[in-house]
Amino acid sequence: MGLPALAWKRRLDTPVMELKEFKPTFREILEMLPMGVRLWKFCRSEHEQGRRAPIDPFYPQDTPASSCQGVPLGGIGGGSIGRGFRGDFSRWQLLPTVCQTSAVLADQFSVFITRHSKDGTTQKTSSVLFPGEPVFESEETESGISSWNWNLTGVKSTYYGLFPRAWTTYDGEPDPQMKITCRQVSPFLPHNYKESSFPSCVFIYELVNTGDEDATATLLFTWANSIAGGSETSGGHENSPFMKEEHSVTFAIAARETDDVSTSVCPCFLVAGAPEGNSYQTAKDMWSEIIEKGCFNAKNSTMSASLSQPETVVGAAVAASVVVPAHGTKSITFGLAWDSPKATFLGGSSYYRRYTKFYGKSGNAASKLVHDAILNYKRWESEIHAWQEPILNDHSLPEWYRYTLFNELYYLVAGGTIWTGMNMKRIYTTLLCDLSFSDSCRQACLAQKLNPVKSNGVSEALLDAINANSEAQSFWSFDIPAVEDNVGQFLYLEGVEYHFWNTYDVHFYASYALLALFPRLELQLQRDFAAATLSHDPEKMFYLAYGNTGIRAVFGSVPHDLGTHDPWNTLNSYNLYDTSKWKDLNCKFVVQVNRDAAATGDLDFARAVWPAAYAAMAFTDQFDRDGDGMIENDGVPDQTYDLWTVDGVSSYCGGLWVAALQAASALADLVGDKPSSRMFHDKFLRAKAVYEKSLWNGSYFHYDKNSTSVQSDQLAGQWYSLASGLPGIVREDQATSALGTVFATNVMRYKGGNEGAVNGMLPSGGEDRTSLQSREVWVGTTYAVAAAMIQQGMREEGFRTAKGVFLNGWSDQGHGYAFQTPEAWDNDGKYRSLAYMRPLSIWAMQWALDPPEQLKQRSCNVEVGDITAQEVEACNKSFAKLASQLKELSPPETKAYSSVWIWMFDYIRSRVYPRG
Repeated sequence: MGLPALAWKRRLDTPVMELKEFKPTFREILEMLPMGVRLWKFCRSEHEQGRRAPIDPFYPQDTPASSCQGVPLGGIGGGSIGRGFRGDFSRWQLLPTVCQTSAVLADQFSVFITRHSKDGTTQKTSSVLFPGEPVFESEETESGISSWNWNLTGVKSTYYGLFPRAWTTYDGEPDPQMKITCRQVSPFLPHNYKESSFPSCVFIYELVNTGDEDATATLLFTWANSIAGGSETSGGHENSPFMKEEHSVTFAIAARETDDVSTSVCPCFLVAGAPEGNSYQTAKDMWSEIIEKGCFNAKNSTMSASLSQPETVVGAAVAASVVVPAHGTKSITFGLAWDSPKATFLGGSSYYRRYTKFYGKSGNAASKLVHDAILNYKRWESEIHAWQEPILNDHSLPEWYRYTLFNELYYLVAGGTIWTGMNMKRIYTTLLCDLSFSDSCRQACLAQKLNPVKSNGVSEALLDAINANSEAQSFWSFDIPAVEDNVGQFLYLEGVEYHFWNTYDVHFYASYALLALFPRLELQLQRDFAAATLSHDPEKMFYLAYGNTGIRAVFGSVPHDLGTHDPWNTLNSYNLYDTSKWKDLNCKFVVQVNRDAAATGDLDFARAVWPAAYAAMAFTDQFDRDGDGMIENDGVPDQTYDLWTVDGVSSYCGGLWVAALQAASALADLVGDKPSSRMFHDKFLRAKAVYEKSLWNGSYFHYDKNSTSVQSDQLAGQWYSLASGLPGIVREDQATSALGTVFATNVMRYKGGNEGAVNGMLPSGGEDRTSLQSREVWVGTTYAVAAAMIQQGMREEGFRTAKGVFLNGWSDQGHGYAFQTPEAWDNDGKYRSLAYMRPLSIWAMQWALDPPEQLKQRSCNVEVGDITAQEVEACNKSFAKLASQLKELSPPETKAYSSVWIWMFDYIRSRVYPRG
């Protein structure tokens, strides 16, 4: 296969920039000071207990962030290894929540070329295929890897990234008459739930000899026994031919031997450390042997293994040699695999990874994994080609979009992803009343999670009250419906700096990628949140923003995340705020599961999550303080914008509530619960009217009751409704006008449209600087806004909005965020939170361009049917009763902060940066 016509490109001699992180303003520092002090104390406490806090801005990075990333290696959830565009192996994520960003310099491909001219002279060329000479550690000796030939300049070498593949061309360097192309292939195969879990990668080298004489070429693949972060110097590491073991991680490197290609191995050489007292061949001697002979000694393949000594670094190498005829072409194939069968969390729980279902759990599968990868990569490429070509060849789409769409998927591999093979029946057992939803047991949606580890549940009095009102007393376990193959559980981090698993308010944006490419994983993730919503954990929590307390998980409240150190079992590791008070999470759950059920046509899934959706709506109903049918925010940052205060009816949360009511109606209709469908539809119409009356100003929807700011994300509810095949929540003319205002104000008036959509802008045209987040551009939100524009028929504006993200993050003139797209940047392009989940929302744009056929044909006939007024009234009473009971579960808010401090901060903010 040749080079891709469309890809992210960089010359290898492109200077690597150190990335610049955002800095809060003095006012923002003052405002966040109490929270910052509490956060520092919490981080210190976690460190003393041998843990890292999920958000720890005080944690030192092992290397400064830089613009060096490329397409990562491996499939989904088996651990990942990054590979920079210059060829270095870095960003190691083989253990849960651990990300070592430093490169292991011994992990390299190198080339050795020998030419015998007609006059009898011999010319030898050798170089590591990495541009320039890196900075070596101070303990590096002259017999170590610094003795290798680091001759590549990178001037004639180019990298092409098109996830999950990458190409590097060495066009006449280091040998002027040899063109070398490396093709990197990983098993990221949409809808393939087996091979996509494999932790392996293949490198195919094509060598084209443009000279007039034959050339003997040897490619060398070296690999240190390390998972970075200093692990290589701890000693006790063991190497054997093609395999090495380290901290329950086994690596395998291999080359394919053919009639043309001969292979040889060096099972162990000394990468660094004193050669005295070690029996290993030094890195310098190993390199010299290849220069002299073109291969390793055959007896190496039977060499016995020995343990490494402390303060020494050992590695292994495999060499492959081939004669490339004059003006001819040959190829050499290498493979890399790793086997870390069990994901073990600091909380004590451990789970076998998905691929162990096919390769076993013993931890010695790396050699089989790499063998199969080398045999099967051609089929992988065929599947990847069939998936990508229709989009890459669609010339109606901008060029930058066609390849950036695929490259943003890097996060499903490099987002700390874990894909287990466990069955949820071993974790959640939830008792539900009759799921037929007869008239008299509407409140049967309430369920209890029986945790086998600790008996935390809703109060007996509440259960008795609910059961007493239910005629149907049949109960059964809330489990995964029987399927042919349980695809296991899926986890990914909110960001490599924010260690929360499956952060739900962010997954709201990112979920389109998973739903489009691996829908069964998306449905399983939603089942996890359904079960988590129907759970109650009274463990006391201390919240850092205001110093108030609450409980870990409240029945009926969708959790912010599935935990950090003990996912699935200990929810809500996020402790800045009590997210049971947030107004967006429950709404986001309902609109997501409605979309997913409709898009997949999976009625078993719809029935399974309907009780949690019903309970979530009942729980959120308590935030309708004045009984007008619309929820209100509480004058704090109670939403995904968790530093941006919002008060009263708001465009973001209010719109999501309206959308959730319509989604609940549609989901109820889907599962055959017609009375509930009608009830939620009536509530939808009522809330929709309040939403418009409260916020619409004739051009756009105000941020909230106090602010006339233009929020770029104001129509999130409209976006999700249309994406689910439902009618919009506002009129067409209102949606077009509001999005037009966002485009003119938040996009084009902000940095000329070259950085994306800023979150908040004043109607006068200046940034809304009431908070750090209001003045930021959120990459994932920008993609979402672009998708909403495309849905609204504003295709040109949508692509122009999203192009700003490409220009600032991915282009040659940008800030170097390729394959590490951050959550946000400020007006200087300085980042906050590199490598973040939300930018996967670029797949919402593709969803808007080409929605599933079943959504195009969707209808929800809530007005039709034999539903009496009495049935609807009974349904309303049942819903109100459940809402009241769930409200009682929420503990009263306790506040430890001084009202004088809060008044002072609010006064300063209002005087310096008036809202609206």
